[in-house]
Amino acid sequence: MLGVVMRSGDRLVAREWLWKTGAAVVAAMLVSSFGEVAAEAAPVHPMRSRAPSGRFQELLVPSSMGPIKVQVQFAAHGGSSALYLLDGLRAPADHSEWVSDTDALRQFAGDNVTVVFPVGGHSSFYTDWYRPSSTNHQTFTYRWETFLTRELPAYLAKYGVSRTDDAIVGASMGGDAAMILAAHHRNQFRFAGSFSGFLNPTYPLWNEGMRAAMWDEGDFDVDDMWGPPGDPAWKRNDAVLQAELLRGLPMYVYSGNGTPGPLDAPHAVGDTVNAMGLEAMAQTAAGIFRDRLKALNIPARIDIENGTHSWPYWQRALATARPMILSALGVH
Repeated sequence: MLGVVMRSGDRLVAREWLWKTGAAVVAAMLVSSFGEVAAEAAPVHPMRSRAPSGRFQELLVPSSMGPIKVQVQFAAHGGSSALYLLDGLRAPADHSEWVSDTDALRQFAGDNVTVVFPVGGHSSFYTDWYRPSSTNHQTFTYRWETFLTRELPAYLAKYGVSRTDDAIVGASMGGDAAMILAAHHRNQFRFAGSFSGFLNPTYPLWNEGMRAAMWDEGDFDVDDMWGPPGDPAWKRNDAVLQAELLRGLPMYVYSGNGTPGPLDAPHAVGDTVNAMGLEAMAQTAAGIFRDRLKALNIPARIDIENGTHSWPYWQRALATARPMILSALGVH
């Protein structure tokens, strides 16, 4: 029986039905191998206009979805620029996997930029949904675009973090979201990055793949997110179709090609096989996006290298992107 690895070395969830149709194969390739590791610290509420430089804190931010935890490493020298980092499909409820599964905190520890890790977003695609998911009896409507572009920036402004001098990067599910948020909110974001993102959700059958993946990961209904295929929301949230809106924005798109490399060595064989398939799909999306930008004569850095769909590669991609991010934000 074939299945989807939920966490490197932790557990294997087999869903034989996911492999009974071609669309289900696509779905399996859309599910990232994310886990749940870090323990939750007590939330910290803003008590001053500026946070201590370089401090790591966990904030509880009011939103239309209810209180949202946000992990933050404040700028080393009190700077106002910010970098938002988005998780993938299995985003845990208690921490960002950028914090637990990469060295993102260390990478930016000495930089004058605040690193923002929104927590949650499980199967949300970090977008505003039409309504609560009906298949899992969700009690509220996901409003992640509203949160990331209005509610959270307004809250962080109390700490001296700029609402108009930000960068955004996402992995897997968060990759397309990062590009779309930057495309539609150019007044906020000065850089966008996608690591192994699925940048072309209107591609034939990918909507059905997303449907099956979201059912598998929390019984979410994709129709409650963007409506049925053909609804304008699908085109609005497709980075390939919205590429013109990204003109002039510094961008970095990374994808592996599905070929395992040294960074896969510590992982279980089953995890690596799953990550190979996932990254083959991400490579297809990155190639489509690259060709679209070329046709529009829009410059961007796009790297497609040996690698699979896993955090060690995204950690390395973040290190590659770091100088570009700092330059785009004017941080030296």
